[in-house]
Amino acid sequence: MPTRRQQQVSELIHRELSQLLLREVRDPRLAEMTITEVRVTPDLLLARVYFTVLGGAEEEKAARTGLESASGYLRGQLAARLSLRVVPELTFEVDRSAEYGRRIDQLLDEISTESHPDDDTGPTPGD
Repeated sequence: MPTRRQQQVSELIHRELSQLLLREVRDPRLAEMTITEVRVTPDLLLARVYFTVLGGAEEEKAARTGLESASGYLRGQLAARLSLRVVPELTFEVDRSAEYGRRIDQLLDEISTESHPDDDTGPTPGD
């Protein structure tokens, strides 16, 4: 479970990175990308940045490449904006939680359809 300090630093980095990507980074590979979460290690030296991208695997790969090429710039901007002794190193991961949620919904729908078939073979109300 993250400490209060980890949560604070994660939220600061999340907010500032979102602003930087929205207002200052002009890389077209990052146009359809959203940062969903930032997790900082207990020693505050590494920040995992989770993101989603509209599109498929090709867009995800392009966004990751764009983020990795901009990581030095982003880290420098974070150092200027945040009052931290050491700005964490940034690593980037695709956030699969929305995809996972959609798959669970699909499975629940399939189970519901199997247990309540919509056929008219049974008795009707009032019979």
